[in-house]
Amino acid sequence: MARGRGLTDHIQPGVRVLFVGINPGLRSAQTGHHFAGFSNRFWKLLYESKLVSEPLTYEEDSRLPEWKLGLTNIIRRPSAGIDVLRPHEYAAGRKRLLATARCYHPRIMALLGVTMYRMLFPEARIRRVRLGLQCDRFAGTRVYVLPNPSGRNAHYSYQAMLAAFRRLRKEAGSQ
Repeated sequence: MARGRGLTDHIQPGVRVLFVGINPGLRSAQTGHHFAGFSNRFWKLLYESKLVSEPLTYEEDSRLPEWKLGLTNIIRRPSAGIDVLRPHEYAAGRKRLLATARCYHPRIMALLGVTMYRMLFPEARIRRVRLGLQCDRFAGTRVYVLPNPSGRNAHYSYQAMLAAFRRLRKEAGSQ
């Protein structure tokens, strides 16, 4: 991975679920793989929810299309946290995500975190956002809000996260 250019998206035509993160963390940037943080639960949640049929690690992020899953970030620049991200980066990322959604037509866009949802749908900033399928669509695609799987996310227990990932699996249907 070239320094400062972000991680490679892993998406192929026919994607059922496109997972959308905010931006890579520093460890992900260092390893060149998505969700590489030591306390990140994304890979464990994928397997335990049966979205994938075998345990995967961050080093196997390029395998997600085998299960018709995709992975991208709205902002490509790595950072230690989202507090350093700028509004113009979100705006540029939104345009890139719009183009990605129009190109691949995912069945569901799974936003990893309520923050992500509020960024894409500013009107949601004034209301409580629940996990799960939303009424809003992005580029014609159904939107599903998942908890952010980062170890820093103390808002949701692991069991609550797992329940949300399992509901996503049911909503996305079979391959």
